[in-house]
Amino acid sequence: MITRNAEKEELQLIRDQRIAAYAEHAKEINEDHWKGLEKAISSEGDIQPGSEMIVAEIHGEILGSVVLFPAKTDAYEGYVEELEYPEIRMLAVSPEARGQGVAKALILECIRRAKEKGYDTIGLHTGSFMKNAIKLYEQFGFERIPQYDFEPANDGIIVKAFRLSI
Repeated sequence: MITRNAEKEELQLIRDQRIAAYAEHAKEINEDHWKGLEKAISSEGDIQPGSEMIVAEIHGEILGSVVLFPAKTDAYEGYVEELEYPEIRMLAVSPEARGQGVAKALILECIRRAKEKGYDTIGLHTGSFMKNAIKLYEQFGFERIPQYDFEPANDGIIVKAFRLSI
């Protein structure tokens, strides 16, 4: 498996794959929340200045992707203050590729890139309903920082903040 920067012509495939990966959660949350999440993960928010879209592939097939947002970026459209460290966002693995270490490879690549830029911390936010993702982040040693949690749709669904010292 290799990780690399995404190419422009791969953007639509990546966004479609992201929606397919997150779709399993549509039944766990209300319809309005799902529509907002779907819009956010398929928008051009993944190509903000300074952000890096990274893919994991095997034999030329993209199995997953992630976006690494730079420090001091409004990655959450005003919901969270600009943080002093990079943020992992929109981590998605094709449903067919689950269990092959794709998410782990993408997280490790984000950590490597953050270290390379001189950061000693990396963060992320994830929906409270994304239990497997939270478990994975905790296995990496990410710790909760509830002061940066937010509730984007005022519907009781909390987007939880985590960070890792690297």
